Amino acid sequence: MVALPYLFDFWAMPHQVPPTTDWRTWVILGGRGAGKTRAGAEWVRSIVEGVTPSAAGVKGRIGLIAETYEQAREIMVFGESGILAVSPPDRRPKWIAGRRMLEWPNGATAQIFSAHDPDSLRGPQFDAVWVDELGCAAIEKGTNQPNKFLDPKSSESQIPHYSNGMRDDFMQMQYLRAMIGFYGNAGNNPTSVEYDGRMVDISRAHVWAWDARPFPFFPATTSLWSDGGNYARGHWLNGRASSRTLADVVTDICARSGVTRIDVSRLYGLVRGYSVDDIASARSALQPLMVTYGFDAIERNGVLIFENRTGIPDHQITDDTLALDPERDTPITLSRAPEAEGTGRVQLGYIDAEADYESGVSEAIQPDERAYGVARSEVPLALTRGEGARTVSRWLQEARLATDTAQFALPPSQNAIRVGDVVDLSARDHSGLYRIDRMEESGLRMAEASRVDPEVYLPQKLYEEGATLTPYVGPTPVEVLFMDLPLLTGDEDPYAPYVATSARPWPGSVALYSSSTDNNYVLQEVLRRRAVIGRLETPLLRGPTSVWDRQAGVEVKLLSGSLSSAEQAAVLSGANTLAIGDGTPNLWEIVQFAQADPTGTRQYEISQLLRGQAGTSGMIQDTWPAGSFVVVMNGRPEQITVPSASRGLDRHYRYGPAKQAVSSASFKYAVHAFQGNGYRPYPVVHLRKSGVGAAHHFQWVRATRIDGDLWGPTEVPLGEVSEIYQITIRQNGTIVRQEMVTNALWTYAAADQQNDLGAGPYQMTVTQISDRYGTGAEASLSIVDHA
Repeated sequence: MVALPYLFDFWAMPHQVPPTTDWRTWVILGGRGAGKTRAGAEWVRSIVEGVTPSAAGVKGRIGLIAETYEQAREIMVFGESGILAVSPPDRRPKWIAGRRMLEWPNGATAQIFSAHDPDSLRGPQFDAVWVDELGCAAIEKGTNQPNKFLDPKSSESQIPHYSNGMRDDFMQMQYLRAMIGFYGNAGNNPTSVEYDGRMVDISRAHVWAWDARPFPFFPATTSLWSDGGNYARGHWLNGRASSRTLADVVTDICARSGVTRIDVSRLYGLVRGYSVDDIASARSALQPLMVTYGFDAIERNGVLIFENRTGIPDHQITDDTLALDPERDTPITLSRAPEAEGTGRVQLGYIDAEADYESGVSEAIQPDERAYGVARSEVPLALTRGEGARTVSRWLQEARLATDTAQFALPPSQNAIRVGDVVDLSARDHSGLYRIDRMEESGLRMAEASRVDPEVYLPQKLYEEGATLTPYVGPTPVEVLFMDLPLLTGDEDPYAPYVATSARPWPGSVALYSSSTDNNYVLQEVLRRRAVIGRLETPLLRGPTSVWDRQAGVEVKLLSGSLSSAEQAAVLSGANTLAIGDGTPNLWEIVQFAQADPTGTRQYEISQLLRGQAGTSGMIQDTWPAGSFVVVMNGRPEQITVPSASRGLDRHYRYGPAKQAVSSASFKYAVHAFQGNGYRPYPVVHLRKSGVGAAHHFQWVRATRIDGDLWGPTEVPLGEVSEIYQITIRQNGTIVRQEMVTNALWTYAAADQQNDLGAGPYQMTVTQISDRYGTGAEASLSIVDHA
């Protein structure tokens, strides 16, 4: 029983037993925990140990070769399954640190070597060699200690020296390129004098680790394999072996376009996948790569140089460096763009490399909210979520820094400073680094530069989420309402529609894609705020405007959220504003209420109404039927960006849960054209007929969509380029006269009445006209005393 633990033939698994045939090389392939180290240590024991501790074994001189000396010592010799751990006490070898050697009681020796020091293998002669696999974890600075890996279940779970612990697939690729390239060179890998072959047969090299479990099911199926969480920063090649270096991709694109004089020696990065449907030019194909990976293309001496941005200064600007520009008061002119023109929010659409190649979205927002601009881009690149997050973070920081610009002049002697170089202005008390974006040669060399910071380009500590498979999820209906509303506060974009979205259950965020046709959709918005949407439970009849409507009230059933009462003063200041409509973009009435009484779960009776607010008195229906939509305008419905030039044109939209692909069954489809109702003139008010005699005199009061609530001795602002109204006379529904007037009065002469109408009642309507919108809502007056 004392010897049984050391009888490996009794405990070994089939793949840990050496081949029974005459073999020269035995390769053990297996993932972590497969017992490779134990098999190697036991094989060394089996060939060096004799019948007794002092008896000679089959072999006497063994080579232990790993990637590094430390790896050989810590794993092959002192590891949990290393030679010392598996040897019985009476046959356990002694470690001689100074010689990096194990010595057995019978005189056999085993010496360790590093693959990084191949020349040390030239002199010693061995009977047999145990070689550990080569491999490097996909982790930042992984080549500092390629044998280190992260596994919470392992006592050896460590990150390499000086690593920040972030995922870095490019580091793993560079390691393999270096190893294969080094031993693939005949000068580094001589032919053996003992056998017909190289010292290291690189064609038979095996990299740790290629897993038999298929990607992406491993590592995504964590319910089946518990080590899936280790994949992102582990040694696995699955899902990574097909990637290419950024330099290779750029070289290929340039070669296909006939550009051969290029330099990519300073271009670093890994491309998982790039879809180019139609290459119009090399520039158009390179642009998505340049903005995503952050590199520049600079022509110098007829060579197109590609290099990653680092923000590290190339030159220092001093008084001796600058030239005097007679058109400027100072040698260096600094400027800063207005905050309103800055970018405070960046969105990136991409192909999620580890989520079934579905569409992915990353977003970065400035926490101080000083800038309100939104920058959106979509690239046909396969990225992980971490890479997408790092890209938008870098964009946002670059955009904020680039609001600071510098202009200065250089003499012709400073021809070493070129476009793309980073210059340090701190010597001129203009602290900061600036990258030269433009250089104009006009005797003096006029430079324009944008501020940069090396910190922007350092590896960011954003942890990867790991591979995820999209499980089947039944379609999740999302309610999205497009509303082309008038100005509610005066600060909105007049032509931008509102979008209100809600769902039960709420998916967390809703993605809205748009296109001019029903294909080639791009991400329009990511809506993260759930609007309060409901429907009328009882009909809402026509009511008075400009006064409190104290009728019985109307029942509202909400999909989510709640309503509450408010004081009348608060309502007059904008509180409790609703949009009631039929669900189409144009037909919405703005209503406010003071009283809300709960009548059930998410159901309320609202009363004390103000109807037809914000100029929507023309939108009031004789009856808003039960089922009409109700949207609470509490700041959660958001305006989306629509170019002014696209007003009135159909645009296609698809919307659904942001975490699902646009092709998912959860996404809905809609086509809408928006008129820009923020430009729509208000209907006139107090339309009345006055005067005596046969002629009919009409007067009205102009209403305005801009600053109309400013009470004062003067008239409210016009809000339009000019004051013009269209008069329409109808009899029995037929238009018999139309005229344009420029004042708020009009006279219908008796002779014109006789020619137009004959006898019988008629209807007179007035609409204000906007040069940007056209005719607004009508105000009408029925005349029954015409004879």
